[in-house]
Amino acid sequence: MAASLASQLSGPKSAISFSSPPHFSGLRPSSNFKLDNTHSFFQNVDSHLRLSPSHKACRPVVSMAGSGKFFVGGNWKCNGTKDSISKLVSDLNSAKLESDVDVVVAPPFLYIDQVKSSLTDRIEISGQNCWTGKGGAFTGEISVEQLKDVGCKWVILGHSERRHVIGENDEFIGKKAAYALSQNVGVIACIGELLEEREAGKTFDVCFKQLKDFADALLSWDDVVIAYEPVWAIGTGKVASPEQAQEVHAAVRDWLSKNVSAEVASKARIIYGGSVNGGNSSDLAKKEDIDGFLVGGASLKGPEFATIINSVTSKKVAV
Repeated sequence: MAASLASQLSGPKSAISFSSPPHFSGLRPSSNFKLDNTHSFFQNVDSHLRLSPSHKACRPVVSMAGSGKFFVGGNWKCNGTKDSISKLVSDLNSAKLESDVDVVVAPPFLYIDQVKSSLTDRIEISGQNCWTGKGGAFTGEISVEQLKDVGCKWVILGHSERRHVIGENDEFIGKKAAYALSQNVGVIACIGELLEEREAGKTFDVCFKQLKDFADALLSWDDVVIAYEPVWAIGTGKVASPEQAQEVHAAVRDWLSKNVSAEVASKARIIYGGSVNGGNSSDLAKKEDIDGFLVGGASLKGPEFATIINSVTSKKVAV
């Protein structure tokens, strides 16, 4: 039976003691998966999860394990018309948004110019996909240079719909990411497991393999945002619980620390996607390793998307 990361890895003298450890299905690594220095790892997790005793004076702090700014992206996917997008842009322009959040929206390619010309500069524009290199005889593709030409500063790569519907593999996605970064376009790098992979206890194996293929292709992580999107939660109405999402996010940050660098792990923004909405974003945002969201359907509703953006206020906790 799959056990939580904490219950699997805590040693006999672990810094954390659970009287009744939570159980999150599908998080067990494979039998050959190893994490060294588990004691120090959990000491580190414990140090940023604990709140100070209640008898101390309260003061607001930002509850984030990483040092990056909260990031919220709206992936509009293959949705919208000129009229509906005009209404959505109007709603976003009139919304009051918290200042300490980076906000990005990814319209369908056909409407990028319309959105760029009418949307407030407070919100940046992303492409939903790009080609592996310069443009040319590649029917139906979009080059990074074309994205830049219409004002895009970001591109979403590795989304589950590109992986599992279109059939893109990890190596191909890594090439796209490397080229986009070489052209100074930021990458929202998506990772996540299928339902059957989670139920088989392969969540970490899948996510870490996808991370490794990004890492093998990238020279720098400076302009990369990692989006953990469990495939079983995308567009299904099913949402990973805050505890489930936090556990995977913490493991991703630890993987970065061990396999890339401690600096990258600290700076990396690891955002969650998968049926995020105005009703659950606040609870998810409270978790220390959740640095924002990649939002699908709810990003098509201006007021609700604004609520999700403003969930950054949930990062402020009393200690």
